[in-house]
Amino acid sequence: MPLPFDLIYTDYHGLQQMKQHMGLSFRKYRCRIRVIDTFGTEPAYNHEEYATLHGYRTNWGYWNLNPKQFMTMFPHTPDNSFMGFVSEELNETEKQLIKDGKASNMAVVYGKEASIWKGKEKFLSILNKYMEIHGTVYYESQRPPEVPAFVKNHGLLPQPEFQQLLRKAKLFIGFGFPYEGPAPLEAIANGCVFLQSRFSPPHSSLNHEFFRGKPTSREVFSQHPYAENFIGKPHVWTVDYNNSEEFEAAIQAIMTTQVDPYLPYEYTCEGMLERIHAYIQHQDFCVDPAPAPPGARAPQSPFILAPNATHLEWAHNTSLAPGAWPPVHSLRAWLAATGRACTDACLDHGLICEPSFFPFLNSQDAFQKLQVPCDGIESEMNHLYPAFAQPGQECFLQKEPLLFSCAGSSTKYRRLCPCRDFRKGQVALCQDCL
Repeated sequence: MPLPFDLIYTDYHGLQQMKQHMGLSFRKYRCRIRVIDTFGTEPAYNHEEYATLHGYRTNWGYWNLNPKQFMTMFPHTPDNSFMGFVSEELNETEKQLIKDGKASNMAVVYGKEASIWKGKEKFLSILNKYMEIHGTVYYESQRPPEVPAFVKNHGLLPQPEFQQLLRKAKLFIGFGFPYEGPAPLEAIANGCVFLQSRFSPPHSSLNHEFFRGKPTSREVFSQHPYAENFIGKPHVWTVDYNNSEEFEAAIQAIMTTQVDPYLPYEYTCEGMLERIHAYIQHQDFCVDPAPAPPGARAPQSPFILAPNATHLEWAHNTSLAPGAWPPVHSLRAWLAATGRACTDACLDHGLICEPSFFPFLNSQDAFQKLQVPCDGIESEMNHLYPAFAQPGQECFLQKEPLLFSCAGSSTKYRRLCPCRDFRKGQVALCQDCL
């Protein structure tokens, strides 16, 4: 019977239960499912056959959904949809009260578990020279031995009391874990500076237990990449904690830095509603537009080479893809440098990778327009395609639409990347997406 609703928001566990109990109807309604997925699911892990054949099989992933059906807390995987969350927004009066009530030398450490404090005595003693340090480490009866005596530990605080602590503090400091939580955004919204460690080498499923088995190859260069890349100084300082001089210099600079409470628009109530509204209005994974077979030539190419000959743009006089969302005229196509993922190649140009544009680029014509010399052209299942292999001058097209992927790189290929512009403070949406 027809469903009495349009969309189902669930998580990986819910997905598993629905598959067990819904039988064949799961297949029919799977296009209506949206999976809330903190760390993201890259296309190579989502395609069951490909993941199994190429070593991307994990405990998660392999559902063969459209990768945009996975919804993440932060915009780190453009192959998925960035859902986000709402952080408390302050009015002007509250912001002024916070600025007036700030202690100039108070730091709060990010992390409720005692294990996070282990081996951090060196940083804490440097920080203690400048600031009064507060912790919110859980304990039952005895003070955890990992927390030095000079730290004022409040124990586990209810959210309103934790907010009050942040409102007084000058600095919120992270020790590398937990990754990508909401607390740094709350601290910045309450007028704190957030100090975090840079990871070198970056943490990933290859070298870090926490990420092992997660359906992503993403490399994490700091504790909170969103705060580093989308907020940055003066609110966010990312430094090498292995370098005591750099760490101490950052503390000294923060002491003299004045910041206002700040919350990116995409994490306000209105910002989240605007984004979710756009998804509900425009994302439809139940109608499969029949993609042209790879290599098929459009009657008239929709692309022109940009005046400076670096990338492709959508030709103004083409009326191809009516109703496509995001609107195709925001497409800019670049050939990435060897070994560069499309996610990074687009960011290099101040743009965002847009996987829904891949089908338009999946043709020999796109390579020709970019003046790429294809000696041969092949169509295969590979999450790095469309791409150009330099030894051999061969161009490769994508055979499986579910494998179009912004993520992924190889020193063998220069990937053909679909990028788009984005609204300031609302990275999920292009300038003309509303």
